[in-house]
Amino acid sequence: MPTFPSSAVVREVGLRDGLQSIQTILPTPLKQAWIRQAYAAGQREIEVGSFVPARLLPQLADTAELLAYAQTLPGLRASVLVPNLRGAESAIAQAAHLMIVPLSASHMHSQANLRKTPDKVVAEVARIRAARDAAGSKTLIEGGVGTAFGCTLQGRVEPAEVLRLMQALLDAGADRVSIADTVGYADPRQVSELFEQALKIAGDRFCCGHFHDTRGLALANVYAALSLGVQRFDASLAGIGGCPHAPGASGNAATEDLAYMLASMRVDTGINLQQLLKLRAQVSEWLAGETTHGALWRAGLPKTFLETTV
Repeated sequence: MPTFPSSAVVREVGLRDGLQSIQTILPTPLKQAWIRQAYAAGQREIEVGSFVPARLLPQLADTAELLAYAQTLPGLRASVLVPNLRGAESAIAQAAHLMIVPLSASHMHSQANLRKTPDKVVAEVARIRAARDAAGSKTLIEGGVGTAFGCTLQGRVEPAEVLRLMQALLDAGADRVSIADTVGYADPRQVSELFEQALKIAGDRFCCGHFHDTRGLALANVYAALSLGVQRFDASLAGIGGCPHAPGASGNAATEDLAYMLASMRVDTGINLQQLLKLRAQVSEWLAGETTHGALWRAGLPKTFLETTV
């Protein structure tokens, strides 16, 4: 029987990974309400957006404003995705807690998504680290290795290449690294095997698992990583999300489903599920017409769970 951590962090990525993949452009006041209510429900890590040109992703054009708002909430760690040095400079200037630099282990996806090879992304991380240090900034750098289990453009990605690139990110100056199953190709055995090797390389600098539920295995994959001691997972409220350059990358792990599974396993997340489900209902109304996901939303909290948590 595996031994599970006593606590875990669910990092909300719906405001970035979720909204970038849908047509609806959510007004800034509603995004601020999302941040505020997620915080009230107990979430303390939220990815608020991405510093990319507004012409490319108009859904995320207000990232700077959202980051400033999130920083008014005590104890909230607000992160942003930055695809290059220019984006990193914006994150540094605004004193983001964390900037996530995405790297695709799939060379074909890397070219489609970032117009760079994976090794050029590694070189960009070195420049970002130099700029961060020169500015005397405390913003952390996370190198996120995506398409780690393959993608619809290239097909298979070798685990050895994922591990090579993860080591290269650390060598280039990333403070920590994470692994993402961008298109939902992974199964629990693959996750166990790859994450075990990743932990041997990165130790406590391996920080997060990011799983898509395209084939219904996101929570099973979280379980596999959790059993190895991983304590941080990305998730998106209502399971929205994907990647514009990865066909078939539909749906992140749903925040509410993941929070429920962890609570049921007596892994503390600090999240109030009833409050989170109320927020989920609001977000679904704001995104009327968009595809949402999630099992807990349909089934509801079981009476036995409510009796043990009130």
